[in-house]
Amino acid sequence: MANHFARGLVILSALGLSGCASFSPDGGMTAVSELTSQTIGKDVAFIRSTDGAAAVNETVRHLLSRALSADAAVQIALLNNSGLQATYNELALAETDLVEQSLPPNPVFSVSRISGDGASEIERQVVGDILALATLPFRSDIARDRFRQAQLRAALATLRLAAEVRRAHVRAVAANEMVALLTDAKSTAESTAKLAVKLGETGSINKLDQAREQVFYAETTADLATARQAATSARERLARLMGLWDDGLDFRLPNALPPLPRRPLALPSIEADAVAHRIDLQIARLELTALAKSLNLTEATRFVTLLDLAGISRRTQDPEGAPFRERGFDVQFQIPIFDGGEVRVRQAAETYNLAFNRLTERAVNVRSEARDAYRAYRSIYDIASHYQREILPLRKIITEEMQLRFSSMQVDIFALLTEARQRLASLRGAIDARQNFFLAQSDLQTAVNGGGSPSGG
Repeated sequence: MANHFARGLVILSALGLSGCASFSPDGGMTAVSELTSQTIGKDVAFIRSTDGAAAVNETVRHLLSRALSADAAVQIALLNNSGLQATYNELALAETDLVEQSLPPNPVFSVSRISGDGASEIERQVVGDILALATLPFRSDIARDRFRQAQLRAALATLRLAAEVRRAHVRAVAANEMVALLTDAKSTAESTAKLAVKLGETGSINKLDQAREQVFYAETTADLATARQAATSARERLARLMGLWDDGLDFRLPNALPPLPRRPLALPSIEADAVAHRIDLQIARLELTALAKSLNLTEATRFVTLLDLAGISRRTQDPEGAPFRERGFDVQFQIPIFDGGEVRVRQAAETYNLAFNRLTERAVNVRSEARDAYRAYRSIYDIASHYQREILPLRKIITEEMQLRFSSMQVDIFALLTEARQRLASLRGAIDARQNFFLAQSDLQTAVNGGGSPSGG
């Protein structure tokens, strides 16, 4: 009986192995790479060898050899950020869970020997978990859904990093542009303040006008110091996200943000696009699918959670007689007297209902986030475009006319300086508006594809 049972376990295990999963050569990265390429058009790499690390380093050095665009910064981060590599390690660990859940349970072999007064007894057992073998296809199917979730979570982390890098790049470039503007303004304000002091010494201007010029210089100096600190912090954040060590920290950024597009994006079906493409929604759907399968498995095994079958072979040696053998089997199963599985079924059902409600809530929020992101994008585009097409050209006309009138002595130096201060305010507003537009553009892409951070930053 024991031999027949052992052979039966081998056959059952072989059938189980025929449908089990095996390790992929890339740790499940193919799906992540495809999603990233389709969504943002960038490459990802899971570094698992020195050759892979060398290839990534060479690519990073090449991208850093020129002024760093937003796309280049994103690509560097996706290849070089160690936190993202840790996420890919978690994906590889998730694959080990898939393979483990797809393997049939190992049979347990035991041998015992009892002797005394010249007699001895040797017993051999082969124990197999029949319930685990019977439910193997269901558990393997659930594990595949879980692994697909892990792949989507890795892709979501990739998109999140890409969005953070793009926003950090926008802020860093805008901060540098603001520093350059305030540096010129400080130089002009310094010259004006010195002139006001000299005119005050001759009595040509009163103390009020002299103090106005001096406070403008002092305020511009403070604003420049603040802008420089902001630019330094923005640059450091970008360097952190790109995973740069000592090499590459001297990367060059563009002098200014790119111009606005000629026209904004028209996205009439943005809500449907977001619901169809958001990766966090795909993860929630897979979670619901896996829980539904788990609920079915729980209901199918609610009364029996333990079913072990053992084949037994016993050999007894008696000094007064011939040795003899005994064969048989042992079955262990749980009797559902106190717990008929209702607790486990109720837990599984409520877990499924919880996930269903979370998915519904997430879908409602995704549609709202997409609408809000698009409205913000269009509104901020209009504001930034208004600065570019209306305010700055009018400011230029006013400045030129004031200079002509000053040359013909129709206005004094202080009227000209007042206009310079107002023009500076408009230029600062234009830089802020363009920065806000490119941040809103990134937020719009995030609202459609996913990848927003929990804080929305």
